[in-house]
Amino acid sequence: MIIAGIDEAGRGPVLGPMVMAIALINKENEETLKQLGVKDSKLLTESKRNELIKPLKENLLEFNSVKVHAKEIDEFLARKSLNELEAMHAAKLINSLKELPDLVLVDSPDIIESNFEKRIQKYLNKKIKVISKHKADLNYLIVGAASIIAKVERDTEIKKLSKKFECDLGTGYPHDEKTISFIEKYLKENNCLPECARKSWNTSERLITERFQKKLF
Repeated sequence: MIIAGIDEAGRGPVLGPMVMAIALINKENEETLKQLGVKDSKLLTESKRNELIKPLKENLLEFNSVKVHAKEIDEFLARKSLNELEAMHAAKLINSLKELPDLVLVDSPDIIESNFEKRIQKYLNKKIKVISKHKADLNYLIVGAASIIAKVERDTEIKKLSKKFECDLGTGYPHDEKTISFIEKYLKENNCLPECARKSWNTSERLITERFQKKLF
């Protein structure tokens, strides 16, 4: 039996992309992931995730990821929900597989778990069993594997942005002072948000309002 896991990293940040990843393995080999130390990426340090990524990928049948950038998120949210965008990209990841799994386990952002399964099924090319569960990254090793791949790739993208702007952007999350300081400085110097910022986020709207109120006075 071949199983797949899907998870995302970077759903909530105001800066940088959301990364979604899929991981595929033979069910009989899933114990290998446990032996490697695979678990929900949020329970692992950055150094541990980086240490795991190579042996993890070597033990998977297949894996893939997709970066959903700020512009796409903003444009999509003008019409539909973030959950729908996630479902669309989850289906794209499944459709991209060379070998189709018997079962796909997905971490559900929908309050009603089964609703996310229905969203994904709409975009699939073939009939595949999809099970969507809350905290799937915590409870299923293969989803934990996908969460590690997504998180490592997301962290890499943030480091690239920090290098591009020659500034420590922090994590990109609204609660991070480094992230907010960067946006405030960029707004002050350019009177607009950087391309990597999600303009539809409340944080962005608040910072823009504060910036132009200061200019007014």
